[in-house]
Amino acid sequence: MRIALLQYSIVWANPQANIGLLDERLAALRGKADIAVVPEMFSTGFCTDRPDLAEEWGGPTCCALQHMADTYDIAIMGSFICREDRLRNRGFMFRPNDTPLYVDKRHLYRHGGEADFFSPGEKRDVWEYRGAKIKLAVCFDARFPVWLRQEKENMYDILVLVACWPTIRVQYWDALLPARAAENQCYVVGVNMVGTDGLQLDYNGHSAAYDTWLRDLAQFDDYEEGTRIVDFSIEKLRHFREVLPLWQDADEYYLENRRTDA
Repeated sequence: MRIALLQYSIVWANPQANIGLLDERLAALRGKADIAVVPEMFSTGFCTDRPDLAEEWGGPTCCALQHMADTYDIAIMGSFICREDRLRNRGFMFRPNDTPLYVDKRHLYRHGGEADFFSPGEKRDVWEYRGAKIKLAVCFDARFPVWLRQEKENMYDILVLVACWPTIRVQYWDALLPARAAENQCYVVGVNMVGTDGLQLDYNGHSAAYDTWLRDLAQFDDYEEGTRIVDFSIEKLRHFREVLPLWQDADEYYLENRRTDA
């Protein structure tokens, strides 16, 4: 499974410009990757207080993403500001010539004002694509391991995390990604933005792709704008789990939704 990590600066509150820039990046990936992963809120930046930027599921941004997926034969994963019954930070996977998939960010970043405008997601889906089982989560979700914990009856191979994670707290991002890989015996891909956003928050990236030995196969420099392609062997991962079946000793658990804002 070839996954392209796209680490770059996002044009603040400008969906048209960001969609155009993504199209250029994806054109260069035609035939080179199965999945392209972009940062959280790829079309606007982390605009938590701009409900005017929200679009319906199936609106212009979705149409553009589906067109790019079809044109370049590549699945696209990221998130954008979606309006349905409520505002959602919607994680998505647009697949070539297929129905798009989504999960909404569960844990809203209260300190950044996200909880004032958005509602949390409830779906914990695992998607199958080209022989791999994939789970998508958004930014702050990385801090909550129970939400991302493997379920024995529906295990995933790759955890994809998309983020707008600022430099001032990037040490936690650096620690959380390999931790999720270790406890879930999976590959982890994390994609963050770089640059300075409209609120003057600084982002230095640190996008990464961890294998089962917790090696970062992407190796971005600080503030680097660029693309890395990693090739994960799903067969080797599943063999690793058979040889070292730690998941068989995991505790049984269930999640009880006590949230009143969902």
